[in-house]
Amino acid sequence: MVPDTRGMDDHRPTHPLPTPPMAARRPVTVTRHGETMTDDYAWLRDADWRAVMRDPARLTPEIRAYLEAENAYTAAALAGTRDLQAELVAEMRGRIAEEDSSVPHRHGAYEYYVRFETGGEYPIYARRPLPDGAEQVMVHGPSEAEGRSYYRIAACAHSPDHRYAAIAIDPDGSELCRVRIREIATGVDLADTLANAQGDLAWANDGETLFYTMLDAEHRPNRVYRHRLGDAQDRDALIYEEMDTGFYLGLDRSESGRFIQISAHSHSNTTEIRLIDADAPARDPVLVAVRETGHDYDLAHAGDRFFIRTNAGGAEDFKIMETPVDAVGRANWREVVAHKPGRFIRRVDIFRDYLVRLEREGGLPAIVVRKLSDNSETTLAFDEEAYDLGMSRGYEFATDILRISYASMTTPERTIDVDMKTGVRTLRKEQCIPSGHDPARYVTRRLWATSADGVRVPITLLHRRGLALDGNAPMLLYGYGSYGLPIPASFAASRLSLVDRGFVYAIAHIRGGSDLGQRWYLDGKLTKKMNTFGDFIAAAEHLIAEGYTAKGRIVAQGRSAGGLLMGAVANMRPDLFRAILAEVPFVDVLNTICDASLPLTPPEWVEWGNPIEDEAAYRLMRSYCPYSNVAEQAYPHILAVAGLTDPRVTYWEPAKWVAKLRATRTDSNLLLLHTVMGAGHGGASGRFARLEEVALSFAFALLASDSQS
Repeated sequence: MVPDTRGMDDHRPTHPLPTPPMAARRPVTVTRHGETMTDDYAWLRDADWRAVMRDPARLTPEIRAYLEAENAYTAAALAGTRDLQAELVAEMRGRIAEEDSSVPHRHGAYEYYVRFETGGEYPIYARRPLPDGAEQVMVHGPSEAEGRSYYRIAACAHSPDHRYAAIAIDPDGSELCRVRIREIATGVDLADTLANAQGDLAWANDGETLFYTMLDAEHRPNRVYRHRLGDAQDRDALIYEEMDTGFYLGLDRSESGRFIQISAHSHSNTTEIRLIDADAPARDPVLVAVRETGHDYDLAHAGDRFFIRTNAGGAEDFKIMETPVDAVGRANWREVVAHKPGRFIRRVDIFRDYLVRLEREGGLPAIVVRKLSDNSETTLAFDEEAYDLGMSRGYEFATDILRISYASMTTPERTIDVDMKTGVRTLRKEQCIPSGHDPARYVTRRLWATSADGVRVPITLLHRRGLALDGNAPMLLYGYGSYGLPIPASFAASRLSLVDRGFVYAIAHIRGGSDLGQRWYLDGKLTKKMNTFGDFIAAAEHLIAEGYTAKGRIVAQGRSAGGLLMGAVANMRPDLFRAILAEVPFVDVLNTICDASLPLTPPEWVEWGNPIEDEAAYRLMRSYCPYSNVAEQAYPHILAVAGLTDPRVTYWEPAKWVAKLRATRTDSNLLLLHTVMGAGHGGASGRFARLEEVALSFAFALLASDSQS
């Protein structure tokens, strides 16, 4: 089969590019641990950046002018790809079902679901009375977003009595939400409005009490409040405040509906959970187990006992314990599922009669169903070389039905209901690709590279069947490698636009994620962070050696902490890559982690190290920080993408990085900065508007791959 090579024409500019913007140099010096460093571009950080996140119009005019000049330069550089970008958007949109709906989840006398209308950018949250009642809309995203440049529904939680919906809306990408309470039957909002909230919402069983988390001035979720319907927000009771800036708060209802859980968690794998009786919301929270550094646990409730996923006692990849509801202290915990090194228990869900766990072993996920009556177990797994599995938590506790999702790089997502009593699987939905998709036309494989220290690193790849693997194919190599987040070998329809144009698409499952268990994560953080970068380089070298691509033919892509990876490998091994796609990249890691006033810094010290107090941590971070190590050398083509209201990776990090690269590098390759002026970390909020950003990145990758420079 001959691969489709649409879009592989020469998209280089037909006219000379304008002179690229050159940011003014205004040196600021700082001395840390005896080393004085100069930052020429610190002025790109707005002095009132907190206000800018809430209102982008408040950005200092000089900074705005620079960012807009960079955007104009990027547009000029990619002008020759405008038709290609439009073609890519049309292709990707053609793979999205315009009118679509999730498989409904039953809850009592209703079933709840999310759907999209034809042409609709935003979801509609709705329900139907059973067995065949008329639809009742809770949130009509397209109508509510009308006239807005950004709109995101962070949460829509209905009350246990089905009367109200609590709706959290992020209006600008800053992740500062406003919560409204809506009477579902009438569609009328109550006067209640909760500001500066996060999307964590939990109803008490009385249907009149709502718990929610609030963010502090540094954008950290650190307080849980109790709200009574009809009260003004300033009357809400503070239930718990986290005083340690290294911890985040989370909030959830137990699967049984009996408890509301307040979880304090840090990147040091340390957890502390408090419980509120959902039938007695005015009572004080009860502490489960006091925090101990390195002890990570979570709870699931069923009947008269809790099940606890915990790493206590050296269970690095976790085990499962149980304890009576009326004796939650650690002294009463009893082992149910033993720890098995290399089998990472990632999540536990509970039903009245079943305990279900999602685990990873050998880089592949599996779901294990345990019958509580006799402790017998059934494992759900699939036979592709690499795939992704997930569990969809519904509302019903006393049910035999487990809903799972399955996908691979070639197989669109399938939603499957598993009868845990009989084992019967029922396909409820398969992701629709309106323009057509034949999995047989593609190949997905699992390869293993060997890193510099001898550790084997998994790689998942996708390419067209029949592609000549003669070392000449262009490749997009994606990596992340932080926070213990595994990168799933799942289906993404947008990738086909590159693969159908002759690309090999590969994911390097590098250390810093948990793709091979908790040790995989621990071996890619703090003092072992260099393993992350070494693994990615080893993956690139292995793919070259195996003939999937060639040196200088790889487009490397990473987002957020994966953008740090992009900046680091661009400094370390620029010769390997044709281009770097760094999206909301964490590239000024040293300055950021040395600034305790920034939203994420104190919680991040246990992930990266504290360079303020620890000189060794400083020296290590100094050695790999992309911004600090920009050198007089040739770099690949680079596109950096930022979000002006991004609270996670602030806009000035990629802006400073590009400015320094432009003043320092020795090459004439494309160096582009695109700042989305009305969005945050996730980019555009609409499902079709987001395609324009993907098309921009893919067009850049195709342009760079066509380039002979």
